[in-house]
Amino acid sequence: MKRLLTTLFASGTLLSATAQTSTDTTSVPAFKLSGSADVYYKYNLNGNYTDNKTSFTNSHNSFELGMVSLKVEHGFKKGSIVADLGFGKRAGEFSYNDVPGSSNGLSMAIKQLYVSYQLTDKIKLSLGSYATHVGYELVDAYSNRNYSMSYMFSYGPFFNTGLKADIALSSSLSAMVGVFNPTDLKSVSQNSHKYVGAQLGFTPSGTPLKLYLNYLEGKDTSGIQNHQVDFVATYQFSTIFGLGYNGTYSTYLNSRLKGEADKNAKWWGSALYVNLDFTNKFGLTLRGEYFSDKDGLKVFTTTPTGGNVVAGTLSFNYKVGNLTLIPEFRLDKSSVDLFTKSDGVPTTTTANVLFAATYHF
Repeated sequence: MKRLLTTLFASGTLLSATAQTSTDTTSVPAFKLSGSADVYYKYNLNGNYTDNKTSFTNSHNSFELGMVSLKVEHGFKKGSIVADLGFGKRAGEFSYNDVPGSSNGLSMAIKQLYVSYQLTDKIKLSLGSYATHVGYELVDAYSNRNYSMSYMFSYGPFFNTGLKADIALSSSLSAMVGVFNPTDLKSVSQNSHKYVGAQLGFTPSGTPLKLYLNYLEGKDTSGIQNHQVDFVATYQFSTIFGLGYNGTYSTYLNSRLKGEADKNAKWWGSALYVNLDFTNKFGLTLRGEYFSDKDGLKVFTTTPTGGNVVAGTLSFNYKVGNLTLIPEFRLDKSSVDLFTKSDGVPTTTTANVLFAATYHF
């Protein structure tokens, strides 16, 4: 199931918001090739893979291949192009509307493909498909300190396809406005509905604070109106300690149910990321998330009363050059029987032990 690859903090510090983009093409090499890969093993303590309700780790007691990514960037004068390809199950899930399910995990997807033009020193136009500006976590595993994904990432938008303008309002204030196809669609033939997206970023110089306010709204291919407001904040208190926060609120209006009391629905979530880096090689991240889906839009589609989930994930990061090893423990607690034990008995809790390795160049 879902995000504009973005500027990140240096290795071992907080991830910045997915919204960050540079409008200064002079700082980008004329040609750049980069890539990454990730693999993992996961064991579910309930003894099944159906307990997984978030993206990219749908397995139990199995060694798994994540994704191989190759990204090419090229710029000349005021023009530039980004082509980002992914291979593997992770790529297939990210582009789920474009790539049919593959049992052998050999899915190939165009994660990003867009051309840009530096209209002025402060305005850059981009046309194509790019990971969404909404949210904190990123599709490339090496860019996240937790390997498993949050509920907000998994049930929010993954990518947008359309035209956007990145605007540098000042040295500390940036903005983005865009018009897109409905969420997670690279091609639309059924209707002419479009989404509108926007972002306001505040990164005061000389401080370790970064703030992003994101917005996305429009009608999907079924004519259902969606509004989503998303907020991302990061603050690096020291070389050892940093915090990240993501909160999102999404509403849906089904005009076809006009006059019915349940035509309006919503889901929302909130997550805090506590990052500790004891050395330049070893650190950990504790993610705590609350995800509310009382209208049964996302996680609780089969539950009449909906529900909520509280999830805690502890991930250790050990870095050897560009290689990162990630032992991880995760515990999810639902307000209703969302998970299942190996004997088929429903339960409100599930836990996973995971070991992952990522590499990037």
